[in-house]
Amino acid sequence: MKHRLAHAAGALVMLAMPTSHIAVPPHPMAFVSNEGTHDVSVVDVATNRTIATIPLAGRARGIHLSPDDRTLYVATSDDNPRPASKANGIAVIDVATRRVTATYHVGSDPEQFALTPDGRFIYTSNEDGGTATAIDARTGRHVATLVVGIEPEGVAVSPDGNWILVTAETSNSLSVIRRKDNKVVDNLLVDLRPRAAAFSPDGSRVYVTAEISGTLSVIDAKTHALLKTIVLDRGEAKPVGVAVSPDGSRVYVAGGWSGTLTVIDAATFRILASVPVGKRPWGVAVSADGRRIYTANGMSDDVAVVDAETHKIVARITVGRRPWGIALTK
Repeated sequence: MKHRLAHAAGALVMLAMPTSHIAVPPHPMAFVSNEGTHDVSVVDVATNRTIATIPLAGRARGIHLSPDDRTLYVATSDDNPRPASKANGIAVIDVATRRVTATYHVGSDPEQFALTPDGRFIYTSNEDGGTATAIDARTGRHVATLVVGIEPEGVAVSPDGNWILVTAETSNSLSVIRRKDNKVVDNLLVDLRPRAAAFSPDGSRVYVTAEISGTLSVIDAKTHALLKTIVLDRGEAKPVGVAVSPDGSRVYVAGGWSGTLTVIDAATFRILASVPVGKRPWGVAVSADGRRIYTANGMSDDVAVVDAETHKIVARITVGRRPWGIALTK
């Protein structure tokens, strides 16, 4: 079903640095955004230990790496949302030196964003203003502002880079943006309070979490038809983050209030496991080889590492206060 929407705005902070001389980390690393301590924890995945902390200007939430793993981008905002706050923006961090090199100001109270596969553009949700903003990832130059739903939050870009999706919490909607001309071409109604969206690796499906409904919606990316609604933890979950395995066979959902990681078979929509991971898991990420799943447990102040085959926790990593999101190098 389609619906015409009202709107809200937000902002992001980004950290960048020249990449010509930067060495990619010798082995996989994880970066965890921490709301409470206004920083990023740097985790050595080989030892499952936090080895460094990168301070930021504000509350850290959305977090992503550039395609070459050389630059880390983090959405930051004020603890008490204020449009004029200097904490609002996308911080750009040089992965090699672990230093913030720039801040891109794109609106108030930014929460989530996504990069295009070529690393050229960043699309952010502006929660307070009902808009999505496109900026040049190299310069921070404003490219477009698009009206989406009320209190936009989650952002996802298709694997081919042609489509951008933005969830909106209050209008219970999913806006579809065509990248070539930066136009909103569709608005879909989904379950109550959609938080995050993720494409399957082949771009054929979209997975959207709904926090109040306690569900995961599976949507055909081409026709925008609803394929399946999956109830999580008997409806008791308050899902936030969602990630898909590199081969597309599994979908992983961070359950929020339920404290679980739900593992779903993408072919049959069957729930394979519900793994207790910690208090309020918000963010979730999958390793490049698909063997490990990581959850940012917001009220446990740690990250749980789950074996993708056994669905057992193999490690817990202490990070900052109120960890929100995770980005993994390849």
